[in-house]
Amino acid sequence: MPIIYHITTVAEWTAAKTKGFYEHPSLKEEGFIHCSQDHQVAGVLERYFADKTNLVKLVIDTDKLTTKYIFDWSPSTQDTFPHVYGPINTDAVIDVFDI
Repeated sequence: MPIIYHITTVAEWTAAKTKGFYEHPSLKEEGFIHCSQDHQVAGVLERYFADKTNLVKLVIDTDKLTTKYIFDWSPSTQDTFPHVYGPINTDAVIDVFDI
């Protein structure tokens, strides 16, 4: 059961639970939803969410995803990150942690 993570707001996650799936604007803008491996979460929080509040970390079981995910190279960090190429079905989210 490979696990990946996604940071979002409480409001966005609440809306996703109502719809049955989670979408981030990056899906339309870039074609995928940015996710992280466990060791990458702290850096993502520091780079992109330093001034944000009411955040949650979604714990995603990739075996339960109904859309594909791929590890893509990020030249800005010199690392590979998991990207989900479609909406994240909420039943693939096996845990949620407040940040």
